Amino acid sequence: MSERDDPVTIGRRVQRLRVERGLTQKQLAEPAYTPAYISTLEAGRVRPSDDALRHLSGRLGVGFDELATGRPAHLVTDLRLRLTEAHRTLATGEAEAAAEQYAGLLAEAERLDLAEVVAAALLGLGECALETGELEEGRRCFERAEEAFGDVPLPVRVPALRGRAVSHYLAGELRYSVYLLESTIDELNRGGLHDPDALLLLYASVIGPYMDMGAHARAAQAAEFALALAPQAGDPALVARMHRSVARTLIAEGRVAEADASLAKASELYRQLQLRTELANCHWMRGYVYAQNGQLDRAEDELRQALTMLSATRAALYSSQAAVELADVLHRRGKSEEAAALLHDVLSDFSPERGALHSAAAHRLLGIIAEDARDTDAAEEHYVRALSLLERAGAAGDLADLCRLLGDLLRRTGRVEAALDAYRTGLGHRTAPGTTTLGPAPAQPPL
Repeated sequence: MSERDDPVTIGRRVQRLRVERGLTQKQLAEPAYTPAYISTLEAGRVRPSDDALRHLSGRLGVGFDELATGRPAHLVTDLRLRLTEAHRTLATGEAEAAAEQYAGLLAEAERLDLAEVVAAALLGLGECALETGELEEGRRCFERAEEAFGDVPLPVRVPALRGRAVSHYLAGELRYSVYLLESTIDELNRGGLHDPDALLLLYASVIGPYMDMGAHARAAQAAEFALALAPQAGDPALVARMHRSVARTLIAEGRVAEADASLAKASELYRQLQLRTELANCHWMRGYVYAQNGQLDRAEDELRQALTMLSATRAALYSSQAAVELADVLHRRGKSEEAAALLHDVLSDFSPERGALHSAAAHRLLGIIAEDARDTDAAEEHYVRALSLLERAGAAGDLADLCRLLGDLLRRTGRVEAALDAYRTGLGHRTAPGTTTLGPAPAQPPL
């Protein structure tokens, strides 16, 4: 229910509408209330109940929200329709166009003091910023969305929490990202708030940070949970389009409440379309597991599927993960030229301040490919670049592995002292395979 105005404002509104319609206080009151009650209400000395407002709105011929807030119902519904259109634009990969739509909605919703629409518009702007790589702006939008949500139940706030965690992850702040995601998962599961959509979003989002921190077992488990929770829908885009069309028809017929219900269904389906990015990460995780087990053909199929899904949404910061893993598999299958081309594409999308972890992974693999081609100078250059990026991000497991690769290269080229320095640096970052300094795993969902 919308936040209503204070009793004095509602009283004046009731009186104005009653006079405009030529009704007496007695006529407005009958049959459920007394003229004295209407007089007290119009004077602002009583806060009307929901039942009283429904009675009055029916007698005055206006909507409940319009009487309680002064906002015509069709205005709120129009904003929700525009919000659904912005969701559609973002879901089809047009992040910049969607950002313009969300910005317009935000300004209007703030002017009308519509907290629910404000939060939704901020969420949309945050997602657009993630898609275009503007991580600081995205984090600010998600933080503002959390504030706008206020004290709503945790599952409703999950998209904002998850967005903030992902913005930290993509900026290289792995441990804090995992903390945000795990603590939210734990609170949902321990508190009995087993919302499938919220949990799916969180489990799918934590896979990347887990992998980059070396917590492979947790990543694999999160992927299985996400795939088990994934909603089954034939073609969400078609169904959402149908709900939008129905909503327009209902609005034209004045059936506002039914139109709102259709718009809510359309928005949910577009949100599910955005989940394709998260589900693609699950295919990426499966590809990684197949690759670790030596099943390179199956790994290539899964990773190509992940990359296709991610490229369709132009999610460069996400698709780079799948591209690097696919390049590794291609190189191991003897397709080194295709692998190198993929990696150079990854590097062309990023700067040192944006996508540092993925750039480092691409340089590391290009170094391996160069070594296999006996181009030691190029290999060393790629390893050193990767080392600088990883040190900035604090990715301990990857740093230890890279120092080993660089040390082996330096030793083979006769630079023993430099090799020893690289090995010592690696030992300082060494962790046991599959472990991190993370705390206990979060509670599991009741699947």
